[in-house]
Amino acid sequence: MEKVVQELRELMIDFSVRLAEIPDADFSAKPQPHKWSKKEIVGHLIDSAQTNLRRFICAQYETIPSKIVYEQDFWVAANQYQNRPAESVIALWKLINTQIILVLASMPKDKYEAQSETNELHTLAWLAEDYVRHMKHHLEQIVPGSFVDH
Repeated sequence: MEKVVQELRELMIDFSVRLAEIPDADFSAKPQPHKWSKKEIVGHLIDSAQTNLRRFICAQYETIPSKIVYEQDFWVAANQYQNRPAESVIALWKLINTQIILVLASMPKDKYEAQSETNELHTLAWLAEDYVRHMKHHLEQIVPGSFVDH
């Protein structure tokens, strides 16, 4: 879990700056009417963070794994990210991930194997690692070439 926490910290520090440097026209531009803008992709990452934060907390005390699912298109539309100022979306992304870092960093090691259900059962350790993979996938969409090995 320490590796996940450190990687999340590094992503937040780096991409808080990198996202803020994207001109607003580029950040808000929709490649197609039914495709998300870069701003909405960050919004999706916020929604994913909220969903996973709940998983990371609930699975530590629930005796039966709860099924926490996420309808991504509905959430992005309902949260109106496209109509929010870029700096607000970026700030919310940073804040929710700061909270996830705190929760993961303070999680007792014996809870890493607790399970939560998405569409399948997964341990909190697996979900935390997958959360970082998912974030990097979408950050790569926003800032291509960010994770290319040199």
